[in-house]
Amino acid sequence: MNNLYDQKSKNIRKTWFLMTLFFLATIAVGAVLGAFFQAPVIAYAFGIFGIVSNVVAYFFSDRIALAQAHAKPAEKNDYPELHAMLDTLAKRAEIPTPKLYIIDDPMPNAFATGRNPQNAAVAVTTGIIPLLNKSELEGVIAHELAHIANRDTLIMTVVTVLAGVLSMSANAFAFGAGGNGENRSPLVFILAIAASIIIPFAAMIVQLSISRKREFLADASGALLTRYPQGLASALQKISQFSQPMRHASESTAHLYISNPMGHAFSADGKEEVGFVTKLFMTHPPMRERVNALLGRTE
Repeated sequence: MNNLYDQKSKNIRKTWFLMTLFFLATIAVGAVLGAFFQAPVIAYAFGIFGIVSNVVAYFFSDRIALAQAHAKPAEKNDYPELHAMLDTLAKRAEIPTPKLYIIDDPMPNAFATGRNPQNAAVAVTTGIIPLLNKSELEGVIAHELAHIANRDTLIMTVVTVLAGVLSMSANAFAFGAGGNGENRSPLVFILAIAASIIIPFAAMIVQLSISRKREFLADASGALLTRYPQGLASALQKISQFSQPMRHASESTAHLYISNPMGHAFSADGKEEVGFVTKLFMTHPPMRERVNALLGRTE
């Protein structure tokens, strides 16, 4: 268990380190943009627009995610054991019991959403219930409750804000460099075009990296909640055997799920290696790495 505590602390530190770099990069790009146009108000305007649009999305993110997944409220009479499990683990996590939803889909998966613990929901697919035993299902539910308790929806919204501001700033820089003016040299134009490509790309890579760190953190936090990391590890191994995507999978909400709903390219059996470049574009860490972290294995 000490290893899980260490893993939890390490992932928290890495997340905030990446977010600090992200925030500083946003300030730097905004300053360059304002200096280039000799009008700081332009950088502020782009920043405010990005923040407002993403804050609005944040307040409605739970409804959007549930609607996209075609999730329906899970009645207590239909799923009494699942409700009891959710209530028990929520009390242990010291958060209000989230609303429970069911997704009619054969792929085993689950996700949590909501802007805070007071306005949260957990959704599971019909395919995950018969596949997992009690300890495995508890591991999955605990993982989702950890996302809620760790404020992952808030953190990923902040990251989305920063990524959006960086992308808009880079595009504005490229647009302005292409305009008419005495100071518009070919070199400036080339640099602007490069920035409009490189900056959004780098922002996306950091955004995905933070998403993967939050998955490791939720794994460790969930395992500490159940006090049985083997349950979640076993659940992840079973889930990884399903390669077909969910019927209503969406790239915009893929990071919310315990496993990528677009389908698995790499299983937890250790037979397939995940290259460095491939890992950069993954919303979730490779299953084998997650299982190894839970069980305290080293590769």
